[in-house]
Order: sequence, then C-alpha cells, then structure tokens
Amino acid sequence: MNESLKPYNPFDNALTDDDIPWFLTEAYRDNDPGVFIVALGHVVKHKGVAQLAEQTGLNRESLYKAFNGKVQPRWDTVHRLLKALGVQLEIAA
Repeated sequence: MNESLKPYNPFDNALTDDDIPWFLTEAYRDNDPGVFIVALGHVVKHKGVAQLAEQTGLNRESLYKAFNGKVQPRWDTVHRLLKALGVQLEIAA
C-alpha cells in the first residue's frame, strides 16, 4: 500500500460546520454515553487537533489521548472543546 495515502474518513467530506451541532446532539441522545465522546473525537480530528488545542489552551497531546478510546476526557476538556466549536448544550425537561 502506498504510505502517502491515508484511510478514508467519511466525516472529512460530509461534516460541515453547520452539521456539527446536529451531529453531536444526535450522538448525545444515544443511550450509550460513549457514542457522544466518539462523535466529539471525530469532530475534533475533523476540525484539526492543533487548531482546537490553540483555541482552547489545551495541550495537543492531551487532546489526542482524550479521544484515543482508552480514557474518558475530563468535563473541562469537553466543555472547552464545545465552546471552541460554537456548540451549546441545552438542558430541558
């Protein structure tokens, strides 16, 4: 396999800035909370880890670790990322 090729990720072509809030909301509605974390990780990679690290003041390596599937990101990390992405959580009964 040609090493200059990277694996195809459908989110690279299908996820626009307008889609991100909808995508994360749908992931949050899933009964498995891990679905939201995986979805947020996809968005972080789509938008660029380095760019979001700079915007949030978080360490780039920490962001990679937070979404590697081995650990759960801290609430502070999730909150900062959502804010940088322009996404607001709403709580309703």
